[in-house]
Amino acid sequence: MPLEYVTGDATRPGAPGNKVIGHVCNDRGGWGRGFVLAVSRRWPQPEHHYRQWSRTSGFELGAVQLVQVETDTWVANLVAQHGYRTRENPVPLRYEALDTCLATLADHVVELDATVHLPRIGTGLAGGSWDKIATLLDRQLTAREISTTIYDLP
Repeated sequence: MPLEYVTGDATRPGAPGNKVIGHVCNDRGGWGRGFVLAVSRRWPQPEHHYRQWSRTSGFELGAVQLVQVETDTWVANLVAQHGYRTRENPVPLRYEALDTCLATLADHVVELDATVHLPRIGTGLAGGSWDKIATLLDRQLTAREISTTIYDLP
């Protein structure tokens, strides 16, 4: 089952049934730039839970937090970005952490019998390579027959 690419808003998946919207978060507890702004415009819960979680043990690279935002919709906070992009840290995305996050996400999605909906995670503020990220998505999600849709804004 290949990745499906569509033009649209990842915060408004039109698929039937349970849905999980995933995005990459940093390991510093910062929330306020990139795709999270669209998430926060739709639902306050993911930011609130992420900020609380960031002050606890277990908040680290490779960790996943699922936040239910509607009866059939969850947002997955995937901690796969180390700090922020700087001259010294030009690619804060950590591929190994993202791989771990996606494996955990896949387990949750199978349990929920859900589909996955993502922007091009890890490529914006995190500076990652889409080719490498797509390979991880294929290995962890589509190889497990998990329907995964990638959204590009119009």
